[in-house]
Amino acid sequence: MDIVLASANAGKLREFQQMLEGFNLAVVPQSELAIESAAETGLTFVENALIKARHATSIAKRPAIADDSGLEVDYLQGAPGIYSSRFAGDHATDKDNNHCLLQRLEGVAMAERTARYHTVIVYMRHALDPTPLICQAQWEGRIALQPLGDGGFGYDPLFIVDADGRRASELSATVKNRISHRGQAMKQLLDALGNTHLGAIQSS
Repeated sequence: MDIVLASANAGKLREFQQMLEGFNLAVVPQSELAIESAAETGLTFVENALIKARHATSIAKRPAIADDSGLEVDYLQGAPGIYSSRFAGDHATDKDNNHCLLQRLEGVAMAERTARYHTVIVYMRHALDPTPLICQAQWEGRIALQPLGDGGFGYDPLFIVDADGRRASELSATVKNRISHRGQAMKQLLDALGNTHLGAIQSS
């Protein structure tokens, strides 16, 4: 089955492709179909994921998977949240966003730097799908005082994983895809799809 992946984020595309290896799926990035990214006008992760999936499937005429993810920092009342990718501005790089976050948390003790990654993954069979599958998960951690590690993307160099003690950027792709917010949500999605929706898909 061909599924369009509604994302232009290179890091997300890489993780999705890694997590879907071994399944009877042909995941096609929306860029290969000349589909431009949808405007993320929602006020929640759920709304934005639905917007992106509906946009991609309406143009591609095939099922679509989309996610909306972000970092929630308790000291900042949940910021950057849905604005994580543009925390430092509309055209911010990961480095810009990490620097902005460190500035906002300057002088804040480690005990108060609790945070979590949150993701919502949506699967839509078509643009008018009345029952899209919506899966969500969180990954608990803390924000470090300085970046470390060269893996992952986004805020990974600053995100200390509670259950591991290392930065997300220090984890192997295999470990990260198993325990991360996106990995947990993808497992929910694959379990929910099962044979009913995908037929030949095999259990992981």
